[in-house]
Amino acid sequence: MRVAIVHDWLVTYAGAERVLEQIIACFPEADLFAVVDFIPDGERRFLKNKPVGTSFIQKLPFAKKKYRIYLPFMPLAVEQFDLSNYDLVISSSHAVAKGVVTGPDQLHISYVYSPMRYAWDLQHQYLRETGMDRGIKGWLVRRELHKLRMWDLRTANGVDHFIADSRFVARRIWKIYRREAVVMYPPVDVNLFTLAEQKEDFYLTASRMVPYKRIDLIVEAFSHMPCKRLVVIGAGPEWDKVKAKSGANVELLGYQSSEVLRSYMQRAKAFIFAAEEDFGIVPVEAQACGTPVVAYGKGGALETVVDGITGLFFKEQTVRSLIEAIERFEGTVDNFDPVRIRENAEHFAVERFRSEFSGFVNKAWSEFIARSS
Repeated sequence: MRVAIVHDWLVTYAGAERVLEQIIACFPEADLFAVVDFIPDGERRFLKNKPVGTSFIQKLPFAKKKYRIYLPFMPLAVEQFDLSNYDLVISSSHAVAKGVVTGPDQLHISYVYSPMRYAWDLQHQYLRETGMDRGIKGWLVRRELHKLRMWDLRTANGVDHFIADSRFVARRIWKIYRREAVVMYPPVDVNLFTLAEQKEDFYLTASRMVPYKRIDLIVEAFSHMPCKRLVVIGAGPEWDKVKAKSGANVELLGYQSSEVLRSYMQRAKAFIFAAEEDFGIVPVEAQACGTPVVAYGKGGALETVVDGITGLFFKEQTVRSLIEAIERFEGTVDNFDPVRIRENAEHFAVERFRSEFSGFVNKAWSEFIARSS
């Protein structure tokens, strides 16, 4: 069986790339394709040092730092990959990878992190946050997003099987494509995180500081609780906004190494998570340390945090709602068992993902061959 794996773009090692790493582990002989590949030579180990077939966007001006400006050309770019010699095509897609062209004698399985949120249900939020919700520039962007939606919907017909990274994303796939998706949670390397049963008197949040992560909301809430200490790890375009809202009880550490992050996760009284994520790996990593999570009760967090057992939810992305959740947590903190919290995180282990993914693909392939014969 000749296998091709298609990923959107390779520029960093983040959540989608962790999934890609395990897909490659399941099919080590597969060939790899991406619209662009700018992973430094010293960081390519997760790709098993595979060569990557790239598109014409790889050589366009400023592509290395501003590859996103070429989003309108990415549908065309991904359609140019000649995959006609492969039996099985696996797309790892949060943007355009699922749009590769395959034939009737090829099986296409797409692992979807989400349909393009900025083109679909979060379009208006995206336009507001980027300042492109008005004027000629805003009109041009809306036009391109409209064209992108039509292309995205059409190319869903070329996928034989959809896999969603959460039930939340599976509902989005049904809403947009009217296609059923099997839910298969992303792999989390829980073995990197050691259980710590003794906690210290501080709260932790960690994320890239971009608007939808709502680090500003967390910091503002703690500014109203001066007796409670908050540690914030991460950097990004929202840094100045977050810093302006930080009180004396908030410690901004900026970007830190994985080792430092793990140390704080192990010792924190609780991890605070205010984003609406499709899945959200970091709350699972915190639980792998035996640390409870206080999370916004929407999106993937509802599938990774067990209310009252491994954490608590707050209902609204507001300062008041988060403060009320912290107060509830303080009143029940002794009810959270670090060992039980760790056990919940182990449901998302790497070994589980490899077994589920390989099993699903092999079964789909057998059925495909049976129908073709």
